[in-house]
Amino acid sequence: VELYAGMGALRIRKLFEQAKKHSPCIIYIDEIDAIGSKRTGDVRGGGQEREHTLNQLLSSLDGFSKNYNVITIASTNASVDSLDPALIRPGRFDRSVYIERPLIRER
Repeated sequence: VELYAGMGALRIRKLFEQAKKHSPCIIYIDEIDAIGSKRTGDVRGGGQEREHTLNQLLSSLDGFSKNYNVITIASTNASVDSLDPALIRPGRFDRSVYIERPLIRER
């Protein structure tokens, strides 16, 4: 959650603007669950800022087409079921790749 209201959404908007300007490129969002978990409607404790940031991400994803030559990838170590359904619907993050945790001897 950002210190100042609206900064998360502004950063998302600028990120996608830069990606368009510098394409071809890849946007990688680590721990997408930090802003992309299911919405509860609770706006206390930064919930409203998180929701504004998520809404901007959804809007930015919708505004992209294959013509921009930008690939957006996100990862999470949380369950895909914990993510907001709007985030993982077709046209946004619509492919999921599950990677098993490596065994101790494989690390």
